[in-house]
Amino acid sequence: MQDLLSFGFLCFTSFFTLINPLGVMPIFMTLTAGLSPQQRMKTARKALLVSLVVIIAFALGGQLLFSFFHISVNSFRIVGGLIFLLMGMDMLQARLSRIKVGDDDVKTYVEDISVTPLAIPMICGPGALTNAIVLMDDAVNFNFEVMLIASIFAVLLVTYIILYFAAGLIKLLGDTGIKVMMRLMGLIVMVIAIEFIVAGVKPIVIDIASAIQQG
Repeated sequence: MQDLLSFGFLCFTSFFTLINPLGVMPIFMTLTAGLSPQQRMKTARKALLVSLVVIIAFALGGQLLFSFFHISVNSFRIVGGLIFLLMGMDMLQARLSRIKVGDDDVKTYVEDISVTPLAIPMICGPGALTNAIVLMDDAVNFNFEVMLIASIFAVLLVTYIILYFAAGLIKLLGDTGIKVMMRLMGLIVMVIAIEFIVAGVKPIVIDIASAIQQG
């Protein structure tokens, strides 16, 4: 039970830091500036629903991708760790990837912006998708898989709540507060990145050492 709770905590914290709802929040407000509160939340719901489907699809179908392209999980862990490391460095420096959309574009493509760029790549970017595939591989049984999916749902629910109160939160935290939160989450992402890289490199090194000894 303790292992299951620890795995759930890892899933929740890693997805929360990688999705980074506080970083998405100002971009969401910028993209939906020309919309009414009702239209804004409709856009948020669609973006999060698309994100949920995409992340779960990658979690469940990741192993098929590995088999089709002959990719090892350890290699994917290393690449994922490098992606997380770069993301963490950007977050540590509080750099936001702001996307500017004109008022006419927002009003014309309100349905489109909920899918891209909000859902993909802002919410379920390469970091979150990589995380889903690797953690699903680490899930040792059905209970762990359920915990992973529940954690994804919980993080997206928290993201929706943050976006719902986005206008008030931005005023409360201010630009400085948001940057401080981003730096803290960036530090966590970099720690996760190192863990992923070590977990990927270790078995490869062991296999090489075994091959040398046998040779």
